[in-house]
Amino acid sequence: MAKDGLAEAGCYFDELSKLRALEPDVSQKTAELKEDCKEFLDKIVQFLKIIGGLMDLVDELANETEKEKLKALGTRNLLKFVAKQREAQQQQLSALIAEKIMQLKRYRIEYETLCKVEAEQNEFINQYILQK
Repeated sequence: MAKDGLAEAGCYFDELSKLRALEPDVSQKTAELKEDCKEFLDKIVQFLKIIGGLMDLVDELANETEKEKLKALGTRNLLKFVAKQREAQQQQLSALIAEKIMQLKRYRIEYETLCKVEAEQNEFINQYILQK
């Protein structure tokens, strides 16, 4: 009966016979909740560490990706430059070929003209020799 009177007043005895203001089962549930909260916080801390490591890894991968992207852009620009250089060189060579073809035509015409002159001179020499 003394325990009932204390219970009505909000006082309880625990398993060590100490006077408590909470019921023993509420006190036990509170302790379990406290332990569960501690475990939860430990798991959250561990999760945050894992996420931090993952974020570092993602940042590192992003930096590497950016470097590779810049390399690719540089290489593409270099290829464009080389292609333009080849095109310019091809145009120069085409112009040189056209110039050499024109020069060859002039030389052929000059050769044909000189052949005619030679033939005329040989004919003149032959006629001169025959007249003597």
